[in-house]
Amino acid sequence: MNEGQLDPTGFRVVVLSGPSGSGKSTIVDRLIEAAPVKLIEAVSATTRPPRAGEVDGTDYYFLSPDEFETRRAQGEFLECAEVHGAGHWYGTLRSEIDRIRQSGAWALLEIDVQGALAVMRAFPQAVTIFLTTPSEVEYEQRLRHRGTESEKAIRRRLTTAREELTFADRYRYRVVNDDLDRAVQEISDILISERDNSS
Repeated sequence: MNEGQLDPTGFRVVVLSGPSGSGKSTIVDRLIEAAPVKLIEAVSATTRPPRAGEVDGTDYYFLSPDEFETRRAQGEFLECAEVHGAGHWYGTLRSEIDRIRQSGAWALLEIDVQGALAVMRAFPQAVTIFLTTPSEVEYEQRLRHRGTESEKAIRRRLTTAREELTFADRYRYRVVNDDLDRAVQEISDILISERDNSS
């Protein structure tokens, strides 16, 4: 099957994006456990070093900058970008999508807007969901509540969030995470609709 065609087996690529603090990671964990379709999260590749407890091939594929660049030049990435200006690259390998397809599951990608736009070009049938909080004030409160970021980093993430919000209308669905259970249910309903429409 060529990228861009609707897979006759019903395989789909699901993309979830949203600014820092919108709750993406929590929702991904809930969806992996309880989605109405079998979902497997695509493991991203990165050039950043592993953090304590992270496992290669489970949390990320940890690649050297040279290996990442070689694979990028060979067209092995569905999408990739340097993220947050920190000098580290992140990306989704095409082989990861193939691995998930062969397992009989749908591929779930939690990626930024730049990566999502590349996926949309390759997979026009992708189920693209943009996650937001009710207001920018809440983004800032959530980021500050984490207690893990410097003031400069928070300001940078808020600027990035404003830029990302300008792309929200490029996604097929927009979900407001004002209540976790409700947001997970709304996304589950979207997946049921997509599954039924592709069968």
